[in-house]
Amino acid sequence: MADKMIAPKDGTVEKKRKTSPGEFFNQVKAETNKIVWPTREETVRTAIFVFIFMLILSIFFLGVDSLFGAVVRGAISLLQ
Repeated sequence: MADKMIAPKDGTVEKKRKTSPGEFFNQVKAETNKIVWPTREETVRTAIFVFIFMLILSIFFLGVDSLFGAVVRGAISLLQ
């Protein structure tokens, strides 16, 4: 892979410094430590919300699909 060039504001061009594998894994560990996992209560609350929203949307799309089906059946029966 070609070295990436960085152009600072003063117009000079410098090469991007390569990261060693050890430094990379230290950076990954530091970023992993920043992760905030949800509590069990937050996870359950979110799952319940998603389930309720899924039910509402499925009922909505069932209604829309039934309405379009009735319109298409009506249009087909007029053409025959």
